[in-house]
Amino acid sequence: MGHRRTPRHRRTGTLTAAAIVMAGAVTPAASGAVTASPCTPGATYGPPLPTQAVTSQLIRSGFNFLEGPTWDRRTGSLLLSNMQNPAGPQGVQPSAILRYTPPATFETFIADSGSNGLAITADGTRVLAATHDNRTVSAYSLTDRSRTTVAADYLGRAFNSPNDLTTGQDGTTYFTDPNYQRGNRADEQGGRTSVFRVRDGVVSLVDDTLPQPNGVVLSPDGKTLYVGSTGANAIMKYTVFADGTTGNRTTFASMRTPDGATIDCAGNLYWASYDEGLVHVFSPSGAQLGTISAGRNTTNAAFGGPDGQTLYLTSGVSGGGFGLYQTRLNVPGNPY
Repeated sequence: MGHRRTPRHRRTGTLTAAAIVMAGAVTPAASGAVTASPCTPGATYGPPLPTQAVTSQLIRSGFNFLEGPTWDRRTGSLLLSNMQNPAGPQGVQPSAILRYTPPATFETFIADSGSNGLAITADGTRVLAATHDNRTVSAYSLTDRSRTTVAADYLGRAFNSPNDLTTGQDGTTYFTDPNYQRGNRADEQGGRTSVFRVRDGVVSLVDDTLPQPNGVVLSPDGKTLYVGSTGANAIMKYTVFADGTTGNRTTFASMRTPDGATIDCAGNLYWASYDEGLVHVFSPSGAQLGTISAGRNTTNAAFGGPDGQTLYLTSGVSGGGFGLYQTRLNVPGNPY
């Protein structure tokens, strides 16, 4: 869920930032929010897509570079990162967390968040953020918006630029660390781009052999981890054991420039292709089920809405800039 830029498919260019409408607090009653997961244990779901080639609808354009959408069930709103162009001698990209409340309200939720990928914690109290401003994984309280550090470094060495993350019911968080937002800061990872996990404050290595790991998703049962490797044009699959460790890596699917991703209650994967401007949909077995189109340079996707069946997509817009898109699907998302 979140990602990128500076090399070719991570470049933000010279786009202007969007004007964001400031709004007051969102209440669950006003937004039709729900607090329970839309997934039913043991349920059987039908085909996720209404047609093999779905076209999404633009909600609003005019943003600079959108990433990391995640749905907050408590408030019935979508959080997402709006990244700006590199600035300062270190070439770091400023970023803010926006909040979208359907049907049309956008506000700045956290200015200067430094974030890319986002994920709501299992207890719904914080939003986890892959924060490239200080090269860490952070958490922001959803009530007072205070910031804490979840993962500071690995063996005393700074990460490159944490990009995307996913978290399990037990609090284990997995995140990717390509170098897209490292800017001009020193490489302390010895040229490696890696996947890490953090559990109870301890950071462990999952894989340091993937070129530019990007999107990362857990299966609904928490037993499988998927990681998109943008540099390899492939999605990798790992077994997740009870203690959060991983093993048995295999190639799940091949696709062009995999970016961010999400998953539904049936375990179908929705993976954004940055270069294609599409979301590719795969069954848990790896079979291709269809595509969802969304502008150009699609970065990420997340399920939301009162029933969890609205898929939100962050993607470029013809003529420049980025927009938020949406489409209705047949199977609710998990997590969403």
